[in-house]
Amino acid sequence: MDHDEAVQIMKSYPFAILITVDEHRPLATHISVEIRVDEGKIYATGHIAYGNMQKKTLDNNRDVLLIFQGPHAYISSSWYEHEDVPTWNYLAVHAYGTSRLITDDELISALDTMLKHYESHRENGQLWDTFDPEFLKRQMKGIVGFEIEITSIQAAAKMSQNRSDTEYKSIVAELEKSNEQGEIQVAQWMREKRKGIFK
Repeated sequence: MDHDEAVQIMKSYPFAILITVDEHRPLATHISVEIRVDEGKIYATGHIAYGNMQKKTLDNNRDVLLIFQGPHAYISSSWYEHEDVPTWNYLAVHAYGTSRLITDDELISALDTMLKHYESHRENGQLWDTFDPEFLKRQMKGIVGFEIEITSIQAAAKMSQNRSDTEYKSIVAELEKSNEQGEIQVAQWMREKRKGIFK
């Protein structure tokens, strides 16, 4: 997976695991983030509950990790030409960076962007300007916003790249029989990677 594909995975699957370390142990929060690219730099913005102890580790921390999980699926060895063991296909991105806590104005801007992303296409979608301002003021007291400048990305795409075209087509065909969204998405990704063999 190249750099642009990794960034696209981060944008397409924004529910990530935020990992930091305090003086005693690792801390993790499952959280949605907004990814933006600005003048070649990548930023992830999000918020956590005010009562979440991880907030103490997000102020000027140079060792923050976000884990993004793309589509994944079990691959049965019965789909191969020759005897082998089953495996698991997956896409994953580990994004390392430096975090900072953001101001109230920055948090409002981030929340406005998030609502536009997830609500603007919905009938009667709830955008920032449609909420009662006093209600929003009370709600914001319960959260802390942060921004992470991504400084390093490690991406993994284990998608049957080592298989022959015949086995590859067989795997895609079997996955496409599924009603599971993850399996269908894995098949779509694999089909796109070897377009030439599907005719």
